[in-house]
Amino acid sequence: MPIETSLTALLGVKHPILSAPMDTIAGARLAAAVSAAGGFGILGGGYGDKAWLERETAKLAAASVPFGIGFITWSLAKKPELLDIALGAKPRAVMLSFGDPKPFAPHIKSAGARLICQVQTEDMARQALDAGADILIAQGTEAGGHGASRTTIDIVPAIVDLAAGRVPVVAAGGIADGRGLAAMLMLGASGVLLGTRFYASQECEGTEEAKKLICDASSGSTTRGVIFDLSRNIIWPGPFTGRSLVNDHARRWMGREIELLQNMPAVAVEYAAAREARNFDIAVVFAGEAVGLIHDIPPAAEIVERIASEAEGILLGRRNSSASLQA
Repeated sequence: MPIETSLTALLGVKHPILSAPMDTIAGARLAAAVSAAGGFGILGGGYGDKAWLERETAKLAAASVPFGIGFITWSLAKKPELLDIALGAKPRAVMLSFGDPKPFAPHIKSAGARLICQVQTEDMARQALDAGADILIAQGTEAGGHGASRTTIDIVPAIVDLAAGRVPVVAAGGIADGRGLAAMLMLGASGVLLGTRFYASQECEGTEEAKKLICDASSGSTTRGVIFDLSRNIIWPGPFTGRSLVNDHARRWMGREIELLQNMPAVAVEYAAAREARNFDIAVVFAGEAVGLIHDIPPAAEIVERIASEAEGILLGRRNSSASLQA
């Protein structure tokens, strides 16, 4: 029996499983596949590529499935037309991360879309609620890509307590199977948002080489820091850093970040060439600590069904055990 929560009711989906908006590798094909399987797929708006966004939203608009679109919030401040393109595709929700959502919330909500805000602290959650967030994503440091320092098992119940039932809270960070979904529901979350697990799916637009590296990695194979941002000539504000697979480039610069900052122009040229050549000894693969649980590259629909089924079995077993103890 499907797991029904305030999240599934609000978004009108079967399973409380969301796919993360992982920049341009989370394209229309992945978002549509997750939604068609009963989850909620979120297109990655990333840093804001207008042509890409127009192309991918057109595909989603024709797919006849519910979907969301996610943005790095400050990219909208630089390119406000991106939000108009997104809302023109009639998404069920828009997700904002890493910045104040208040300037964009009225436009999103007046268009009839739900506002999803990803947060890493209670202060960020209060800011999001004040802006009118309909859903909060409580992201732990185990998550791949950009985030902060608090663990998922710490930040999720803290945000659940702060939300106090006003809006659903979704857990993110280090989750890749039904055990993770069941655990987060026990912590009070109404669902989960998964990035790395859907990175290693057939519909993700990431390279096959990167997907294989995720499958071959262990949970101890990731690191959080600024090396790859500096190498891409991108400066993220504190407290945000990026979690990625450890490679030769990361090992070269660990503990030498100041020196890397001083040599950014030269390193950026080397890095750009490696990225173009798909040389992942240098180029980044953003991935979370859930890599240790990922060993295959199935269709996204299979991932959704597998996680939902496993979590349902765990929760049913728990209910049956509780009933037996009370009998």
